[in-house]
Amino acid sequence: MEPISPSTPLISLHAAAIDTETTGLDPRSARLLQIAAIRMSGGEIRHGESYASLVNPGVPVPPASTAIHGISDTDLVGVPGFGQVWAEFDAFTGASVLVGYRTGFDITTLKKECALAGIPWRERQWLCVQTLSRLVAPASLAIDSLEGLCEWLGVTIEGRHTALGDARAAVGIWAGLIPLLRQKGIRTLGEALAAGAGLIDAQSHEIAQMSKGGEADVSDLPPVPATARVDSYLYRHVLADLMSQPVQYAPADATLRDTARLLIDKRISSVLVEAGGITGIVTERDLLRGLAAEQPSQPTVLADIMSHPLHSLPAGSHLYRAIGRMNRLGVRHLAVTGGDGRIVGLVTPRNLLRERQTEAIILGDEIEVAPDGAGLAAARAKLTMLAKGLVEDDLDARGVCAVISAELCGMTRRAAEIAEARMEAAGRGGPPVPYAVMVLGSGGRGESLLAPDQDNAIVFEQGEAGGPEDQWFAALGTHIADLLDEAGVPYCKGGIMARNAEWRKSKADWQLTIDQWVSHSRPQDLLNVDIFFDGVPVHGSASLAQEVWQYAYSRGHSSTVFQKLLTELARDWRSPLGILGGFRADKGDRTDLKFGGLMPIFTGARVLSIRHQILARCSSDRLRGAAKAGALSAEVAEDILSGHQTLLRAILSQQFRDAAAGVPLSNYVETAKMARPERRRLREAVKTIATVIDAVSEARL
Repeated sequence: MEPISPSTPLISLHAAAIDTETTGLDPRSARLLQIAAIRMSGGEIRHGESYASLVNPGVPVPPASTAIHGISDTDLVGVPGFGQVWAEFDAFTGASVLVGYRTGFDITTLKKECALAGIPWRERQWLCVQTLSRLVAPASLAIDSLEGLCEWLGVTIEGRHTALGDARAAVGIWAGLIPLLRQKGIRTLGEALAAGAGLIDAQSHEIAQMSKGGEADVSDLPPVPATARVDSYLYRHVLADLMSQPVQYAPADATLRDTARLLIDKRISSVLVEAGGITGIVTERDLLRGLAAEQPSQPTVLADIMSHPLHSLPAGSHLYRAIGRMNRLGVRHLAVTGGDGRIVGLVTPRNLLRERQTEAIILGDEIEVAPDGAGLAAARAKLTMLAKGLVEDDLDARGVCAVISAELCGMTRRAAEIAEARMEAAGRGGPPVPYAVMVLGSGGRGESLLAPDQDNAIVFEQGEAGGPEDQWFAALGTHIADLLDEAGVPYCKGGIMARNAEWRKSKADWQLTIDQWVSHSRPQDLLNVDIFFDGVPVHGSASLAQEVWQYAYSRGHSSTVFQKLLTELARDWRSPLGILGGFRADKGDRTDLKFGGLMPIFTGARVLSIRHQILARCSSDRLRGAAKAGALSAEVAEDILSGHQTLLRAILSQQFRDAAAGVPLSNYVETAKMARPERRRLREAVKTIATVIDAVSEARL
């Protein structure tokens, strides 16, 4: 079971719905009679994974209690006591979060029984469906009762007032609440705990007061587990840094002995082989096995022993992705592909680690094999702790954001693959024409923080708007958007998603749209348009997306009017600093460091890249390219990038704190709570923004 943290999405939470039956409702005297639990994980109820047992309390059962749940003294003859039952129940529920109806009473009862039996109590995280329902249920509905909640959510109650029956009802309610909570912006365990903290009902308070041991408050969230030390080497480098090149090919009909001589002469450990339109690989181990099995009368050739298909990753992939891919597939060689999809190098574990001894925490390849939105959510849940570990290992903030962006792109790619499979299963067939999915905005720039929403687009080879091709991709875009939202990447509030027609077009229509942007736009029309220049293909025909992206750059570069309009956007900046030099509060006691800090930097860098036709996506490459083009000095570019780092790190640090506290992540930072030196560095970083505004404003059009 994956470790549970405050940032674990509710849909991927390992939970156990529990219920108890007792001798009474007074926690000071009530004794346990029955206990049950049902597991739920990945958003699915595991009906076949349940536990239920009677418990002999060692005291008579009051007739009034028997009248409710039907358990009498006779039923308890020969039944084990709490100690034995607790050991079984504790093993069954493990590290799962406990979920139930009025769970506080159950937790209080179990704590007291452990104390009476001399069993140490292990603190557990728990949620109450009654409390959480008040966050999402219509105010006009009186649905506090278990029956009312079941009726509202369409859950059937079977075996009411039995522990297993009520646990089944609770798990059904919990499954129904997860998407409703997500619609309210409550997506993670920490957010659910924090949101429910202010809604503990009067009876829960009464239970806490009446019970000597008390009960854990819903807001009593254990701190984020100590982050394991991360060797950031795997996150600092990409495959292009370490791959072996050039790639060596050998004929499919080459003999094993001739190939062995080739490996020795070239001092390499493998060769690529093309046979029948398939590219495979033959390694030293393959040769040894082949030679050992070869018959003298019938020489073996490479086509007979090559391994295929040859697995690959793009040259810009981080090393940790290659490690995860190799571990999952059980291979020791990966091909490295360039932008056109051709093989440009090979990597092995020796390339990747350079004989380093490392225990790096890696995200692995979970995203690549996630079966659904819940699987994507489970993989995404690791990002917060991973990012925190990388920061603690002194990886610079842009490097951390590059890792986050890579996973966002990976999630979008996998969502597209799952969406395609769903279209096939629904009888819609495969893609009618070649197409590409693009991630736009911060994800495309490689500068995502931990609170991204969806910014994506689709370009398809040909087809009319509203035609059969467009309709197929509209359905695909809807599946992608729904999967990402389920996985914890919410719908874009501005509608920049391929499910919407304006972000889903044929190649010809995209070029026409770009022409209209360049020729007829006003500044207010470009608020969402400019992020297209950050777009990166993540699925499908990369060359098709790249062609449209380069067309946009070419047209933008040729139009001084368009550049002036983008310049006006970059200049429309309101400093987060007040007249006296302090930070202004934009939301409560927080300052928006995206609009007040990051936006003018990445917008200005984008304008400079279009003006000087610097075909790059990330702000650092754009600003350094602008320096080479003479738009600003190299020293000024580095000053701006230093400020960019400071802003990114300040937002990341706030997001780490918010994740631990169950506060929804955003780009708003509590600047007043910063240490004075940190606040001073942030203030200096904001002051550098004027430099990029000045560079953009220069009349070099």
